[in-house]
Amino acid sequence: MNLFTEMRGLVLDALNQMTAEGELPEGLDYKNVAVEPPRDPAHGDMATNAAMVLAKPAKSKPRDIADKLAARLGADPRVTSAEVAGPGFLNLRLDAGLWQGVVKTALTVGTDYGRSTMGQGKKVNVEYVSANPTGPMHVGHTRGAVFGDALASLLDYVGYDVTREYYINDGGAQVNVLARSAYLRYLEAHGQSVEFPEGTYPGDYLVPVGQALKEKYGDSLVGKPEEVWLTDIRDYATEAMMEMIRGDLAALGVKMDTYYSEKSLYGTGQIEAALERLKGLGLIYEGVLEPPKGKLPEDWEEREQTLFKSTEYGDDVDRPVMKSDGAWTYFAPDIAYHYTKVERGFDLLIDVFGADHGGYVKRMKAAVAALSENRVPLDVKLIQLVKLFKNGEPFKMSKRAGTFVTLRDVVEQVGADVTRFHMLTRKNDAPLDFDFDKVLEQSKDNPVFYVQYAHARVCSVLRKATEAGIAHDDATLAAADLSGLTHDAELAVAKKLAEWPRLVEIAGRTNEPHRIAFFLYELASDFHALWNRGNDDVSLRFLQEGDAATSQSKIALARAVAVVIAAGLGILGVKPAEEMR
Repeated sequence: MNLFTEMRGLVLDALNQMTAEGELPEGLDYKNVAVEPPRDPAHGDMATNAAMVLAKPAKSKPRDIADKLAARLGADPRVTSAEVAGPGFLNLRLDAGLWQGVVKTALTVGTDYGRSTMGQGKKVNVEYVSANPTGPMHVGHTRGAVFGDALASLLDYVGYDVTREYYINDGGAQVNVLARSAYLRYLEAHGQSVEFPEGTYPGDYLVPVGQALKEKYGDSLVGKPEEVWLTDIRDYATEAMMEMIRGDLAALGVKMDTYYSEKSLYGTGQIEAALERLKGLGLIYEGVLEPPKGKLPEDWEEREQTLFKSTEYGDDVDRPVMKSDGAWTYFAPDIAYHYTKVERGFDLLIDVFGADHGGYVKRMKAAVAALSENRVPLDVKLIQLVKLFKNGEPFKMSKRAGTFVTLRDVVEQVGADVTRFHMLTRKNDAPLDFDFDKVLEQSKDNPVFYVQYAHARVCSVLRKATEAGIAHDDATLAAADLSGLTHDAELAVAKKLAEWPRLVEIAGRTNEPHRIAFFLYELASDFHALWNRGNDDVSLRFLQEGDAATSQSKIALARAVAVVIAAGLGILGVKPAEEMR
């Protein structure tokens, strides 16, 4: 049940009646007609822009349309008043029974209240994390992992068939550097004193890898030239790092459906097939690029090379895919990888990248548009940096990784649930401050606490109801008489609950899971406000002594809040708290 969709339908029916009676011209496009919460709740329960968006094509004054529309809407029993405001906005006040009905619906369908079929079962691939397999995940990866995982859950909730995917960057030079670093730890395990040259990975996390290599190979690789051991140690160390990364992700509650290896693209004809596809479309040519302004990218050279006409699909310049010496550029395997996604039948692709990949977005979108002939859209979400603080001061931990704070460090300090929720308290493209003290603070200023506290308070009401012998299973509460829920503070909570299905669809349409966290905080705020009103007004308390029927109606409202909080936290990958400790 989406009450906003229901009321929009009422508005459209009224507009169609106006058209049938000659008050509006035929053929008007209603796609931009919206029904939404008013900016100021004092203006009403819902507002529609119908008169404003239709005035120009209807060649009428907005207020004239609004006045006629208000008369029709006001005649519906669900609408208690329809008032024209300003140049032609229309504010609606709705019968309390509608808001009480929202509570019943939430209790009847449970955490599926708000679930949508908007995605129509379309297949979407969400690629996220995709950290180089050269060490443990750091705090920057943490935010991308949480964002991608919550986005995948959100898209599933609104009706998409979602695949969570991790692209293993195991085909580039960085895994050779990993192998050399692991070899130094192997020599160290044999008692040798080693130094790590600049550019290698000196973190302690490779010490057990060196020990394991010693156990596997004995001293057979000691003193041997690189060509003897590089491949074997690279494969062993890469798999060891991926095992560590899987463990890091599990600690955060992230589980991938697919791990796709970059290395599998090499020597299998897949890169060649992708470029042949572009060539067949007339998008590959031999040419020389103009030198770019500013710092030169490492794949640019003033020689003839093989180029992709990415400018035909919105890029700023054409991009090299093969160097003059016949070696692939970094872009070539990325093209091939995304071609596999198109070939695997996905209807929508989403890439979650770090903010440092901003310059890569246009070329990647161009490649996918070309490969799919504009059939498969690609949305790229950039994740901004996380700054760590403790007591308001920049914070650095002891770094097992050598040069950075790890995901495990953060989760072990504050827990996975707190980590996940807080990482979604800002939009993905805005920088995020993570203060280890503030995220554990028990105050209204800490969103994760405030939301969990609301859920825990509901659970405490249910426990007290049990002690009082009041039945409070969802079926009983849904069948209760809710007509007594008429106080402004109670209706404010019910009205917020009514926004949930609409909010979920907006978040799913824009690929913005932070909207869920924002909504939960607002819902919790309205619930806590009602709770606090009960301290002064006994009639607003959830348990009414000696009156089981009234208690059940009020418990129904509280339980509906818990249902929606649980649904929202489920999307964010956070477990609802039943009590605060």
